[in-house]
Amino acid sequence: MYKILVLTLTLLTMGTRAVWAQTQVTASAPRGTVRITGTVIDSTTKEPVPFATVALINPATKKPVDGAVCDDKGKFTLGKVSEGSFALQISFIGYNTVEIKLPSITDKSSDINMGQVYLSSQTQKLQEVEIVGQRNLIEEKVDRTVYNAENDATAKGGDATDVLRRVPMLSVDMDGNVSMRGSQNIRVLINNKPSTITAGSIADALKQIPADQIKSVEVITSPSAKYDAEGSGGIINIITKKNNMQGISLNIDGSAGLRGANLGLNGSYRKGKMGFSLGGFGRGNYNVNGKYENSQETKTGLNTQKANTRNNGMFGRYTLGWDYDINKYNALSASVQYGVRNNTSYQDDLTTLATRYDLSNPPTSNVSDVKVKDLSGTIDLNLTYTHLFEKPQKELSILALYSRNNRTNDFLGISQTADTASQKNINDSHNQEVTLQLDYQNPIAKNQMLEMGAKNIMRQVTSDFQTFKALEGGSFQLITDDVYSNNLTYNQNVTSGYASYTFSTQNNYSFKVGGRYEYTTIRAYLQDEADIDIPSYGVLVPSLNISKKLKKGNMIKFSYNRRIQRPSIQFLNPNIQRTNQLNITEGNPRLQPEYTNNFEVGYNTTIKTTSLNFAAFVRNTNDAIQSVRDLFVNPTDSLTGIRTTYQNIGSENSYGVNLFVNINLSNKLSLNGGTDVYYSVLDNNNPNPIYRASNEGWVYNFRFFGNYTIKNGWGIQAFSFYRGRQVQLQGIQGGFGIYSLGIRKEFKNKKGSIGFGAENFFTTAMRIRTELNSPILTQRSVNEMHNMNFKITFSYRIGKMSFDSAPRRRKSINNDDMKEGGDNGGGGMGGGEGQGQGGRQQMQGQGRPPGQGAPQQGGQRPGGQYPGQKDGVKRDSTQFKRDSFKKDSTIKDSSGSILPFKKQLHSEILEGQPADKPAPEQNAKRIQDKEIIAPAKKDS
Repeated sequence: MYKILVLTLTLLTMGTRAVWAQTQVTASAPRGTVRITGTVIDSTTKEPVPFATVALINPATKKPVDGAVCDDKGKFTLGKVSEGSFALQISFIGYNTVEIKLPSITDKSSDINMGQVYLSSQTQKLQEVEIVGQRNLIEEKVDRTVYNAENDATAKGGDATDVLRRVPMLSVDMDGNVSMRGSQNIRVLINNKPSTITAGSIADALKQIPADQIKSVEVITSPSAKYDAEGSGGIINIITKKNNMQGISLNIDGSAGLRGANLGLNGSYRKGKMGFSLGGFGRGNYNVNGKYENSQETKTGLNTQKANTRNNGMFGRYTLGWDYDINKYNALSASVQYGVRNNTSYQDDLTTLATRYDLSNPPTSNVSDVKVKDLSGTIDLNLTYTHLFEKPQKELSILALYSRNNRTNDFLGISQTADTASQKNINDSHNQEVTLQLDYQNPIAKNQMLEMGAKNIMRQVTSDFQTFKALEGGSFQLITDDVYSNNLTYNQNVTSGYASYTFSTQNNYSFKVGGRYEYTTIRAYLQDEADIDIPSYGVLVPSLNISKKLKKGNMIKFSYNRRIQRPSIQFLNPNIQRTNQLNITEGNPRLQPEYTNNFEVGYNTTIKTTSLNFAAFVRNTNDAIQSVRDLFVNPTDSLTGIRTTYQNIGSENSYGVNLFVNINLSNKLSLNGGTDVYYSVLDNNNPNPIYRASNEGWVYNFRFFGNYTIKNGWGIQAFSFYRGRQVQLQGIQGGFGIYSLGIRKEFKNKKGSIGFGAENFFTTAMRIRTELNSPILTQRSVNEMHNMNFKITFSYRIGKMSFDSAPRRRKSINNDDMKEGGDNGGGGMGGGEGQGQGGRQQMQGQGRPPGQGAPQQGGQRPGGQYPGQKDGVKRDSTQFKRDSFKKDSTIKDSSGSILPFKKQLHSEILEGQPADKPAPEQNAKRIQDKEIIAPAKKDS
């Protein structure tokens, strides 16, 4: 506990000790010629004590007349000391103060070398200190909003989808499709890394990430030039929990409930310069039932459908990580991750009643059973080399990534009606990426930072699909028509370079301006080897972020950026998705990217124990990829259905505000709430009046979170979320609400916990209505889901860890450059199709932002933030404020939010040493043979 506390307080106090030592003198000391040097050493570990305070004391007045602060190697120098008698006083948080009487200094005295001065620790006193306050659930930073998911027990036992519903500015529908401020053009990163696991469906990918292992979620609304130009809506970065401490540990987390169960094992081992981590998570979904109703009317007739729905699945994700500090300036890290998905969904007794307005054709009825299997495996290999220079924060990194997703998405529809054909579709696909990235940054001054880099993404996607049909009692026969059986090869290469410049002024303004250029080449062809004509294109995207620190920690900020959105395979795949024979979807491999301009202004303030975050935004998108619907005749039963495809014909405009309020009523009770409200204007600009569509209206979301800490490790948390109706191009989708309550008991020493959770416990089923209207069709559908759930959660930690060395800065690749689809998690290269047909669906795709998001193992934060760094520019150590550590005192975290303190100190908010601080030298070089071991001064 002592070492953890010392390292944490180092973050809070080390910077301004030089200022304190030099400004607390009673008067300017007369200048002389003598220099006093030495090195401060920890008497237990024999390692340097960086940033300790050294004061030159006048014995007569007992007050300092001069002072200095040690460097990161524990060395200090007092220059131009005048004649007289003095004492040297050395102090640092967590150590006993040392005072050494110096020999009298005369005009004939030479320089004084103190050699190694040892400080002894205050272990027995600091072991009693423990923090009971928590970090705020929401933290606001210059370019992002951070949701501290580890403080939320209501999501425990769930997956990443449950966590994202709690995050401001995000909205998640019942199928797991995520949108930010109404846009699904978002990139989702996992620890700042891309993965082809999301190539087909981000909704399914999120189910592979356990909520228990998510540390925080970063919502980046205004990405800088470092990030790939893709992602017009913004970037979501999911940070999982990591362990950078020395020693060995094993965490076990699990839950079991009415709708699902999961089990996770996460272990780590670190010794000296090398560390390993191993993790595994498995989740099973069961007893997920519902109903589906659909009616669609055209000029030729009315079709109605209804079915009982159910699905079950197994999801898993397994990781192996390794990192090695070669020396103080060079480090390697590598990881292997494997994700697996095995999901099966059913429509039982899907009954279709077709009534034709042509009275010569009587009504027909058909009953069938539909089964969709979605299987995939994804492997991600990462390798990172980082080189640090002597100059603080100057560094060079080289990163490489190999990622491959293999997916099988099969559909089977068995007709129970005579003379009606059964159908099946087989779709095997793979999505492969190889990424190389180079990043360089150099602080050209204390208040300026220059960053630049280059990146290349080589992407290869294939989709091989076949469609079969069978008459009653017969075997399935291949449909040889190219529309139903074909294969697509889509090779894409994205080469990019960027430059970014950050400048901070003395009056608390910060400016970050940058530009990124990306050039994309594409070669695509079908099985006849005829190339699809897709021209290459280049794009220059500028970005600008301006912020102003106001009094009392308040901040106002403005940002502008231009973004592009490339179509992912979800929109490109020509395989006809036909889970519902009367409602099919077909991709368009000739799609081009869309372009978006984003403007945002934000304001953050704290009033006593209440923090308020407000933002207003405008988003304009041209050449938007939007759905186009027409009619088709099903060849198996001659019924008229609706076909959806995509074109670059739309424009989208959104004007909205986000508001979040955090109230700490006491050290035990906190309340949080917020809303996202925007006005959406959609137009597909189609010149054909049959297909012309436009719509506009208000969209809103509300969320509330409450946390109460009870004595003896008990705690209770409540959460609720309401998603208002969604405006779509040709109609609306109804809203829904969810709520949950969680109770948890932590064991002694926080080694484990057990909890109980209840979700939607007053609601047996949820119904979501969707309406679509156009000149040629009208569609109304209702999806009903039974999602009442009760669950038990548990966790236990084995092992002993310590902060014996500081974590090194890490880098990671971020590809964020593809527009994804999200129809109920289906489709993609997998060819599965979702039932929701309202408007376009996008999700995170085969790429992510380039490299400098938050590091893998600590150190540089996303967007270049370091501890002590303001708005992207690292501050000098003397700019840290010195905080007194007293009972009932307060400190502030990096966002300016107040952390309440009592007499006890919880280890979970202690995060180690500053990431930009090099590890201390193992063997401090002795300056002279004789070492001075001064007696410890007793504290009063």
